[in-house]
Amino acid sequence: MPSKSFAPFRQRAFLLVWLGAMVSNIGTWMETTALSYYVADHSRASWSGVVAAAGFLPTALLSPVGGAWADRFRRRNVMIWTNSASAVIAASIALIVATGDATPGVLALMSLAAGCANAIGFPSFQATLPDLVPREDLVAAIGLSSTQWNLGRILGPTAAGVAIWLGGVPAALWCNAASFFAVILAISFAKIPLTPRTKRPILQALRDSIHFGRTSPAVRSMLPVMFMIALIGAPFIGFIAQMATKVFHTEQSGTSLLVTAQGVGAVIAGASMGALTQRFGMRRTMIGAVTFFGPAVAFYGFAPNIVVAAIAVALAGGGYMACISSFSSITQQSAPAELRGRAMTLNNFVLGFAYPLGLFIEGPLADATSLRAVTVGSGLLTLGILAVGRLLKPRHTEPIALALS
Repeated sequence: MPSKSFAPFRQRAFLLVWLGAMVSNIGTWMETTALSYYVADHSRASWSGVVAAAGFLPTALLSPVGGAWADRFRRRNVMIWTNSASAVIAASIALIVATGDATPGVLALMSLAAGCANAIGFPSFQATLPDLVPREDLVAAIGLSSTQWNLGRILGPTAAGVAIWLGGVPAALWCNAASFFAVILAISFAKIPLTPRTKRPILQALRDSIHFGRTSPAVRSMLPVMFMIALIGAPFIGFIAQMATKVFHTEQSGTSLLVTAQGVGAVIAGASMGALTQRFGMRRTMIGAVTFFGPAVAFYGFAPNIVVAAIAVALAGGGYMACISSFSSITQQSAPAELRGRAMTLNNFVLGFAYPLGLFIEGPLADATSLRAVTVGSGLLTLGILAVGRLLKPRHTEPIALALS
């Protein structure tokens, strides 16, 4: 394991926040696995897409609020408030499932509420990372942050399976509600430096974000690539439970296997980001990630059985995580400290808009045709668009190398 990739762990504050977030993310993936199985077992692919999209849609709508708050208030307080709200919402989801009132529509509304809390709090978490580590370790810190999320993806499904076996779906959901207190405690004990605050109205904060995106050559060249990846390639994530239950007919065990495999791939990719960017540079790392991602998704769609699908989804998960880590690193490194929260609004808006839109498009297409065809098509289309873009504008991403060299 390259030491460069794990250098951020030398910083106590980063380690505390990382561990707290990992515990919380294990709970989140326990809920995700339990609800994905529940919805997939009771509805069509389009409903799975709706429930998954509902959790991400607020990222587009409320990211200006989250970005403005990250630069206006103390980020530690914002993270504590929003995680407390998330705990209440998670407990409410557990309660409605336990009482038998959990229709797909109700779950979509509750997922929307959880997405609102996350959309407001996540920019503060993102903007805090550069304050916890030296600048030369920032890419590694972002990669490790993605790694802890995906360690939750690996451990969460297994924990969810045990909880469901012991106490049914509600048991897994109650565990998620309790897990938010781990990150609240970690944030409370970590020494998070104070940063300059900028009191800007929400609309002005949004204008600041747009202005930053237009005037930063590196971010301006990266945003179209991120939009395409999120819109066309990423929706395979929302249909993993459908792939396991409807295509491979494996129900809960298959869902857990595929979610875990995707997490394994993402963990390996996230843990390797520091070493990769040190060796190849940010631009080449991003290009390699987005080029690898499309064929990996297509391979997943072609998979003849659940074992091959697990291998393929691990590759797709790794490729996607490398893409997202690259996008985040480019924006974080390009933005000054006092603008960091509003700068990350751009990434959150693009992902929060494009990913749900892709789910809404591909879900009905999968119902009308087949999930296999849509998954293969999305992977090949992603690769095709990238290839055409490289032919028409071969120097499109050069500003990334110039800005971050």
